[in-house]
Amino acid sequence: GVATFTAILSLTLAVYLGCALHMLFVYGGLVRIILRLPFVDFFRGILDPMMVAYSTSSSSATLPVTIRAATENLGIKKSVAGSVLPLGATINMDGTSLYLGIVALFTAQAFGYSLEPQHYFLIALTAALVSIGTAGVPSASLFLLAIVLEVFDVTPEHTALVIGFIFPFDRLLDMMRTVTNVTGDTAVATAVAKWEG
Repeated sequence: GVATFTAILSLTLAVYLGCALHMLFVYGGLVRIILRLPFVDFFRGILDPMMVAYSTSSSSATLPVTIRAATENLGIKKSVAGSVLPLGATINMDGTSLYLGIVALFTAQAFGYSLEPQHYFLIALTAALVSIGTAGVPSASLFLLAIVLEVFDVTPEHTALVIGFIFPFDRLLDMMRTVTNVTGDTAVATAVAKWEG
């Protein structure tokens, strides 16, 4: 019913808002405050990879566009872009970590699990660890959710219900978390390029 669609909308807004804030404050902060580079120019320079990431939901499929944008728009040397960006596409999955944490909290609220302070820490740690090396293909991280939910003893039945509930619209969530991952890859490549001179 309507309550189900309200829950889906709330989850979607939480994922999109979390990813947007992460990109603006963490990656934008890295570029503007630590690297002392123009914030707007950075995001304008990676607009193409962000769009491709959003439409394909795949960090791997976006990689050639990301490398081209990094070298042509941001002035990163090909040697740096060619080594840092493929590594980032494999292990830098901040959007996935955020997504897993938010869905874990969604699960706890949906089924009435009480979370203690240590659970929040363990959810964050587990989400970060399982996201490393996640396949760069659409919806791959949804199935890692079972590992994160074990942190606060979610039953296998509840895990299956949550995955089954989210799976039909996971592509919409995956699109935003892929944009976050690609933005992070490019921000780190920019940092390495700056430190390399």
